[in-house]
Amino acid sequence: MNIEDFREFCLSFKGTTEHSPFEDKDILAFKVMDKIYAIADADKFKNIELKCDPVKASMLRNLYKEVQPSRHMDKRQWNTIHPEGALDEELIKEWIKDSYSLVVDGLSRKKQKKLEKMEES
Repeated sequence: MNIEDFREFCLSFKGTTEHSPFEDKDILAFKVMDKIYAIADADKFKNIELKCDPVKASMLRNLYKEVQPSRHMDKRQWNTIHPEGALDEELIKEWIKDSYSLVVDGLSRKKQKKLEKMEES
């Protein structure tokens, strides 16, 4: 997976917006309803930060050397993925979908309804 494919895939989810919220303008954050679900360095694209169920996060770290605890986000709920490793692109896409879904599930009912209306348009 490269940065263009990653970016395109993230932007394919309803309600997703792209931001550079940090001092480093090369860091891209993908949000749904103002909540981050994916972060990547657009310049080097050596790491992807994704939200994950805490139990699954721990399991993935044990199964794949390319998956490590996040260095910048809550280590229980966020993983750092090294996309240049041996991981299958479809597996990374599955984890991006999971991250998006976790964030959407955590939104207020009002925001979920607003997102649903976006999907109908």
